[in-house]
Amino acid sequence: MEAPADIDGTSAAETEVAPPDYSTDSVKKARLHSSLAALLEDPILSDVPKKPNLSDVDTLISLELGSAMRISVLKLDGSSFDVAVMNSATVKDLKLTVAKKVNEMEQSKMGHRQISWRHVWENFCLLYHNEKLLDDNAGLQNYGIKNNSQVQFISYVRSRASKKHSRRRKYRFLHGLKQNT
Repeated sequence: MEAPADIDGTSAAETEVAPPDYSTDSVKKARLHSSLAALLEDPILSDVPKKPNLSDVDTLISLELGSAMRISVLKLDGSSFDVAVMNSATVKDLKLTVAKKVNEMEQSKMGHRQISWRHVWENFCLLYHNEKLLDDNAGLQNYGIKNNSQVQFISYVRSRASKKHSRRRKYRFLHGLKQNT
């Protein structure tokens, strides 16, 4: 005997809804993101960025294990923020970490905003105990920077003695010479 048909002609067996499949990738990702969001709200994990990548987490783990250091960066307005870098980090690594941290802070405050870090590093530098951190390839430990040290931004313009010009300036200078001849 057949199952009774509904008004639209389908049987009750055909209209039953299958139980939700919790093993799909989208459901797994949603559960992972909700768990991660809940973890990041924990005050103990306040130093973890809102959208952490593997290197951020690795650096923070290294900080806990003692193979990384926390450095406080004093801005020109007197406020400061902390960054974490490996003990073997160079000045360039510190600059990249500072740029990433500032970009994250600006994104959270003002939304999408682009900062020209090339312009920043042409006009400002970092200072530690009255010594300018100018050599990007030098290790931070060469300057005596260790865990819980503080560096600060200062205004800095290269002297004419270095005679370094950007490619664009060279191009404009040489292009101007060609037109005059």
